[in-house]
Amino acid sequence: MFTGIIEEIGTIRGLSLTKEGGDLQIQASTVLEGTKLGDSIAVNGTCLTVTKLEKDGFTAFVMAESLRRTNLGELKRGSRVHLERAMAADGRFGGHMVSGHIDGRGVLLSKIPEGQAILLSIGADEEILSGIVEKGSIAIDGTSLTVIDVDKDHFRVGIIPHTGGHTTILDRPVGYAFNLETDVIGKYVQSFLKKTEAAPKKSTLTLDFLRENGF
Repeated sequence: MFTGIIEEIGTIRGLSLTKEGGDLQIQASTVLEGTKLGDSIAVNGTCLTVTKLEKDGFTAFVMAESLRRTNLGELKRGSRVHLERAMAADGRFGGHMVSGHIDGRGVLLSKIPEGQAILLSIGADEEILSGIVEKGSIAIDGTSLTVIDVDKDHFRVGIIPHTGGHTTILDRPVGYAFNLETDVIGKYVQSFLKKTEAAPKKSTLTLDFLRENGF
């Protein structure tokens, strides 16, 4: 699990990706502290496994499913990415529960200043929007943010100066596709409700009911 608090911005220094998957070589420093082979690091919000460690970076494997769901397949040498180590059991929970399993992508539609903040409007498909609620949490390229409101084809979040200065979010142009992960608790609630609605309803017409009513 992750918290959505970005620890570091890393740089892609090499990559070998095909439709079947491949490797990302990422220059980093902070996230290397205490990291071992096999550990998880979220790259733009996507949980990846560390397969190689160096003094100034690491290599992570990317599955084909991750390439289909995320923006990792669009990375190039020199691309800057958000990095976060998996949450330590004794660490502070500064953001929200983030699994690192991306639901899909959302397109940046606009960036509008409001006071010291910048309001972002992000378009997404109906399946993703159904898991987003006003004043709930969402991870955008792995960054934990609060949803301002939700419309039929987009939602909005606000970026404060601290978040803008510690992530690449405000550097992204209109049209950029962010990785989106909706609230994991909401997913479980959604799944439970769907199963409940699909389950056959038990009839209240029983033998005891008929006897009690003179039949």
